[in-house]
Amino acid sequence: MSKKWEIYKTDEKKIEQIMKENNLNRLLATVLANRNITEHEQIRVFLEPKRSDFYDPYLMPDMNKAVERLLKAIDEKQKVIIYGDYDVDGITSVTVLKSFLKERGLIVDEYIPNRLEEGYGLNKQAVKAIADQNYDLMITVDCGISAIDEVKYANELGIEVIITDHHEPCDTLPEALAVVDAKRKDNIYPCRNLAGVGVVFKLIQAISQKLGLEEKEYLKYLDIVCVGTISDIVPLTDENRVIVKLGLKLVQQTKNIGLRTILMMCAYGKVDSTAISFGVAPRINACGRMGHQEDALKIFLSQDEDEVSILANKLEEYNKQRQETEKNIYSEALEKINKNGIDKNSVMIIDGENWHHGVIGIVASKITELYFKPSILLCSEDDGICKGSGRSIPGFDLHDALTKCNKVLDKFGGHAMAIGLTVRKENLEILREELDKIAEEQEISKIVPIINIDGVIELKDINKDVVKSLDELEPFGEENKKPLFIVKNLKIDSIRALSEGKHIKLTLRGENNLVISAIGFNMGHLAEDYRIGDKIDVVGNLEINTFNGEENLQILLKDTMKSI
Repeated sequence: MSKKWEIYKTDEKKIEQIMKENNLNRLLATVLANRNITEHEQIRVFLEPKRSDFYDPYLMPDMNKAVERLLKAIDEKQKVIIYGDYDVDGITSVTVLKSFLKERGLIVDEYIPNRLEEGYGLNKQAVKAIADQNYDLMITVDCGISAIDEVKYANELGIEVIITDHHEPCDTLPEALAVVDAKRKDNIYPCRNLAGVGVVFKLIQAISQKLGLEEKEYLKYLDIVCVGTISDIVPLTDENRVIVKLGLKLVQQTKNIGLRTILMMCAYGKVDSTAISFGVAPRINACGRMGHQEDALKIFLSQDEDEVSILANKLEEYNKQRQETEKNIYSEALEKINKNGIDKNSVMIIDGENWHHGVIGIVASKITELYFKPSILLCSEDDGICKGSGRSIPGFDLHDALTKCNKVLDKFGGHAMAIGLTVRKENLEILREELDKIAEEQEISKIVPIINIDGVIELKDINKDVVKSLDELEPFGEENKKPLFIVKNLKIDSIRALSEGKHIKLTLRGENNLVISAIGFNMGHLAEDYRIGDKIDVVGNLEINTFNGEENLQILLKDTMKSI
């Protein structure tokens, strides 16, 4: 599918100002201007944040109430439980809060629901089990903001509740002692986009300040907070960037045995946001996806090298199971799409027998990426109920579309780009028709993928120092993607497919006989589209490829087109 290339409109005066005031090269200044990071102090915080750049935690709603109640629990040695979530954000949230409170002399337990049996968030059965064990206080992390009925039920059973969450609230808040969430309508906290573990970090910061503790007592958890923040794909801007930029420094020398062991197992040459996103996060998430969430928590909390080693091997095995399961479902889904012509629909709905609930969301993402169409994958149960996950494309609000189809749905939730749903088998065809009608009315076929490009660059302006300077923009992630550049009118000197035709490797020649290598992952089809001698324009990331001790400039391709 052809993609639309959109280049940021550069303000040359602003770029010159950024270069002069901050002693930066043009490429770096251009990217900062494109990100609307233009003022000197703003640039300083973005490139070199300090611990003093954290906001006052007491600006967050109900923070003082939460702190006072927790201090009471600490003073009176009350029975406290943390209710978390099974993904990386939830696991790291429990790890940080449990560890911090333990150091304050409060022994706390935790409850993490099983994804396959209980699903996300609070449920009444779990609340009842907690009440039966006579807990005085329950603290939610990374969940709870929409648990109106469950919190009411907890209150009826005599459990007091503190909610810490980062999801959007409903019109009515749960009747908890404190609801700490920067997305509340009455929020004045400057950063609304903290991860769940980010909110927990602010809570332990607030407790530390109240107790007059040294900063190191909460800052030492930034490695774990950093992992949860990167993994939850929140915008890596504002305070999230401060957390991750400082946190990565701790990750590189982490004292957490579990995290250190996982990093070693991932074998990434460089410990950065990529190592967390594609190495650590999938292994932790695999535990929850495969129904073993307790092992993910144990590996972060354990102080025993032997236990951590055993757990790390388990995580590796869960991840392999997840990958194999995902691969099989993906293959079956593609077969169903091709056999039944599902790709002709504006919204692709694919259902299968015995598909694993924990991985169908990942497969839906891959289907959507492949066809650039919204997709919903459903697992058909024996009782005629189908449960599944959906992913959308920019410009089409899948949650809003499902809202218009709610009469044929048993349950659904999520947001514009990702949803979960339950629907009866007999209503599937109606759902397909209604979603297709909505998508066609919104002219979804006219939506094309857009590549946002930081600028046009010539080969003569690319050197190792300039490319290395772009590392200052790390950590990369949501709302701070790796910068993309166009290099035009390059002649193909060599072209070959790699990995049985899956990837592509090229040598490209520009003006003055300057040569650069380029590699395109999952772009093996280009070997059929182009020939040696063709002139092309390319879009990609500039990087330095190290092989056998040698460093060479390289373009990581994102798209190509023949030069005009």
